[in-house]
Amino acid sequence: MPRKLLAVAFLALVPAPLAAARPVQIMPGVTYDHRVLKGPVHAYVVTAPKPGGLYSLTPLLSNDTITGRETVSSMERRVSGQMTTIGINGDFFNWIGGWPSGLLMRGGTVEHQPADNRSAVGIDSAGNLHVDKLPFNASWWGFSTIRYPVAQLNEPPHANSASLFTPVWGDATPPVNGIAAVLEPFPPAKPFGDLVGQVTALVSNSSVAIPRDGAVLVARGSAAQALQADALVGGQVTVRIGLRPDWSTVTDAVGGGPALVRDGKAIAPQNSGESLTNVQLYGPDPRTAIGQRTDGGIVIIAADGRRRGWSVGIRNLDLALMLVHYGCVTGFALDSGGSTTVAFDGSVLNRPSDPTGERPVGEALVVGYAGVYAPPPAPTLSPNGDRVGDREALAYKLVRPSAVSAKLVAPDGTVRELDAGQKEPGVYRVTWDGTDANGAPAPEGKYHWSVSATDDLGRASTADRTFTLDETLGFLKVGRNARTISFQLARDATIRVTIETRSGDILRTVARGPRTAGAVTVRWDGRDGRRKRVPSGSYVVHVAATSPIGLTDVRAPVRIRR
Repeated sequence: MPRKLLAVAFLALVPAPLAAARPVQIMPGVTYDHRVLKGPVHAYVVTAPKPGGLYSLTPLLSNDTITGRETVSSMERRVSGQMTTIGINGDFFNWIGGWPSGLLMRGGTVEHQPADNRSAVGIDSAGNLHVDKLPFNASWWGFSTIRYPVAQLNEPPHANSASLFTPVWGDATPPVNGIAAVLEPFPPAKPFGDLVGQVTALVSNSSVAIPRDGAVLVARGSAAQALQADALVGGQVTVRIGLRPDWSTVTDAVGGGPALVRDGKAIAPQNSGESLTNVQLYGPDPRTAIGQRTDGGIVIIAADGRRRGWSVGIRNLDLALMLVHYGCVTGFALDSGGSTTVAFDGSVLNRPSDPTGERPVGEALVVGYAGVYAPPPAPTLSPNGDRVGDREALAYKLVRPSAVSAKLVAPDGTVRELDAGQKEPGVYRVTWDGTDANGAPAPEGKYHWSVSATDDLGRASTADRTFTLDETLGFLKVGRNARTISFQLARDATIRVTIETRSGDILRTVARGPRTAGAVTVRWDGRDGRRKRVPSGSYVVHVAATSPIGLTDVRAPVRIRR
């Protein structure tokens, strides 16, 4: 497609931010933005630093085994003690068995072979992304030194082929319809070198236990005859796994496809040349992608789809153009459809399209952060005695032993240390009631919750969160069916009172504008903005007040009964 037409196509999808959202720092150095494109298309954009130091780009494997499936949010919760994560779904996968359809590498070990004529994305030791088609080149030899192909890695062997099973598959191979050679010991399946194992047993026509320090080579048909002849019990078998030479520094990788961006230019699906289905290549759908900018920064984009009225989905070309818009010079698509998921530290951020919600998948690909993390506190502390927002819950999380200093920084810059010392990994909590060190009321204004940590590897990190101490608004009372709504203002303020659904949609603005300090009462006639009676159900009364201190608000649930 000509460059001019590409630009025109993208203009129709230039994202506009949600009314109440801008890119936010979800953890130090990492931002998250939920955007609405024309269509409508709900898109989720994550930016992160180049992998290295405290940051990683890491594949997570469902259930820590090749077989089976698990949700992205569950995988993140499982590793939450090791890192704070935000991530997406990984490769396409076998629906029944759960194993990936393409390449999987973790920690320099190959755990599944690449797919034929399909790209994979790899992360090298310097934090650079590689997107390439990788032919699988693996072989084994034994007594005769004749080289035989290994066609699959941690996947049931096809007819007349051999497959290598390593401990990541699980406790035992699937039932063997051929011959299995048990290799013990056997090294991790790293590429570019000879992997030598001792043959301890030959087994036919049964499932075989996989030694924790070994592997099992399984063969069917003509490949089984070669295995029986050349893998002698007591002898050795050598396996060699080859990848492209320029992948020699890649430590982690996942499959998927197609490639979306190369050298800063979007790749049209019809030009990808990848062996994918029409649904995987064309048309609007929920889709997931990752890219890298020239400075090494990571960009993740996912879009919801298959939800009429919410999000119609996105085409691969538009996804590629979005990656280019965000500065990516390399881009790659992952599994799509109902698999598309964005989750932060175990909480789903998007709306997966499956009717049952988040889909269990084979893998996740996450940005991991190993520094100190502080969850956002409540935006407003209001210690006025109305039992709403009277205390601020502050917290931080460590994933490594660290020396910590957790401080509260007042509006005038004065610092008060609330927690300090050598801490073990875990979550630490502090509560503040809005008083100073002498027990007197602290001044109103913006405060910083700032936590600094130096871990046992000597890596320093800081988490900084802000909130406001603001006593302007309080003592909200809602009458029956919300006919009367009253509250107190400690100072003059501009107020806004709305009736909302439980999901935050505004049904009616009941009152707005400046009010003087003191008691305020507004009335509602039970009708929405179109003057229609609001039906029975659960709703929310939302009162916001803007003063020289800032914006503060309170909400109260209300049950409307007709």
